[in-house]
Amino acid sequence: MTTFTGTGQGGDSAGGNGPEAGGRRWRGVAVMLTGGASNQVGAATAALAFPVIGPVGVVAIRQWVAGTVLMVVGRPRLRSFTWHQWWPVLAMAVVFGSMNLTLYLAVDRIGLGLAVTLEFLGPLAVALAASRRWTDLACALVAGGAVAVLMRPQPSTDYLGISLALVAAACWAAYILLNRTVGRRLPGIEGSAAAAGISALVFVPVGIVVLYLNPPTLTAVLCAAVAGVLCSMVPFLGDLYALRRVPARFFGLFMSVHPVMAALAGWAVLGQALDWVEGAAILAIVAANAVSAGTVTRGGEPAPEGTPERVRSGS
Repeated sequence: MTTFTGTGQGGDSAGGNGPEAGGRRWRGVAVMLTGGASNQVGAATAALAFPVIGPVGVVAIRQWVAGTVLMVVGRPRLRSFTWHQWWPVLAMAVVFGSMNLTLYLAVDRIGLGLAVTLEFLGPLAVALAASRRWTDLACALVAGGAVAVLMRPQPSTDYLGISLALVAAACWAAYILLNRTVGRRLPGIEGSAAAAGISALVFVPVGIVVLYLNPPTLTAVLCAAVAGVLCSMVPFLGDLYALRRVPARFFGLFMSVHPVMAALAGWAVLGQALDWVEGAAILAIVAANAVSAGTVTRGGEPAPEGTPERVRSGS
């Protein structure tokens, strides 16, 4: 579960013509590819620790790493926060932890590619909810049909895993809406950093109990810690760099490719293969995200709400 910074920073400045602008754009795309690959490989690496400490143990360590990194980078001035600022930060911390936990539990049951694809329905729903265009209605119908295919009754269907991924999607949608409020009330990334730090503190007792009941190995701890770096710090810095060099529309379109990257990482690192029906459904959801992002953010407008400032755990 990455930090996406869809604040639109640099969206207009990334435009322009000429060799220099083209060079900036290609560098931005290269950084986005690196950050996306880091995000999904990190999630797959985290899954390697599931047999030893379980998804909850992995999430606890991941939250500790992500919270520490973002508190250092964001340096929120907590003592100056008013209740008007604190309540959305606290709500975001709860949603943040719930999002990562439900996604990792889903990954453990249905695989990385499918879990991340279903989670992406959250930002897609937020992006489409405020629209009245026929194009977005078509995107919603395509995505809904793909989900129906993925949830079709069959002996191997894991309804609990699918439900957990859909809860993660709802948490992501809630995170986006809360992020709007926090972004208006606190400067920079102070709100996101504070939420990540609080979520890390909440997972301290949870992690202690889980790791006591499931004694970790050094390898398992390293896998979870590496996931915290690959899924948080690398994408976070990469997104900040990319948003200053590519149009916001490119950024929004690129985010829709993450489910494909997740499926590839799941196959390469974890040996999780998809059948052709699941692959086609994932591509349909990716296409719906891409069309929605590409048509909403034309002309260098701010990135869609599907690419918020966010700390992800698996995609």
